[in-house]
Amino acid sequence: MVRLDDAVPARLKTHGTTFEVLVDPDGALALKRGESVNLEEILAVEDVFENASRGDRSPEEDLQKAFGTTDALTIAETIIKKGEVSLTAEQRKQFIENKRRQVVEIIARNAINPQTKTPHPPARIEQAMSEARVNIDPTKSTDELVKIAMKAIRPLIPIRFEEVEVAVKVPPSYAPKAYGEIAAFGKLNREAWQNNGSWIGVVQIPAGMQAEFYALVNRLTKGEAETKLLKH
Repeated sequence: MVRLDDAVPARLKTHGTTFEVLVDPDGALALKRGESVNLEEILAVEDVFENASRGDRSPEEDLQKAFGTTDALTIAETIIKKGEVSLTAEQRKQFIENKRRQVVEIIARNAINPQTKTPHPPARIEQAMSEARVNIDPTKSTDELVKIAMKAIRPLIPIRFEEVEVAVKVPPSYAPKAYGEIAAFGKLNREAWQNNGSWIGVVQIPAGMQAEFYALVNRLTKGEAETKLLKH
């Protein structure tokens, strides 16, 4: 369940009565978009209210009349899908800022400058989004917003989503413990154990995550591993 402090009311007026449930705004908007959502995880409480801010619960007879059931989860789903998710101006602003941050992070982790083959810093991506006046619509999914942002900023900066392959050779003293975490960072395309106990692997990762990957390899091997970015 979502914390009460983080919940907002979803509201539906029907049969002359207002019904409210307290929900996680992100999860509620995802449900409205038709995405698969666990209702129990996005509700703050499994209750239906006439006025959630006062804690006034809806009488069972009103629930039965309006929804044909008194089951809170079934009613909550109807309220969220058919009603409106109420955000204050401050909540909406914060929600949009969080969405924008998510979009920037996803692009920074997965995209590169195809001219230099290096990632763009998040600040440069955010600046390009501002210059392109990318509108963060809170009703759209993060995936949709990423596509919109990428289309908008391509005329401003050279950028594209790309994955790279990195070959890693881990010395025998670190290989037994390090290889699993290194391989799990991305997609392990090839691997081989050498006669001396060293491990060699080719890991496919999002191009924008190269710095994180090298940092992980260095931490696990105290900087003694060898890495090579493979060219296609």
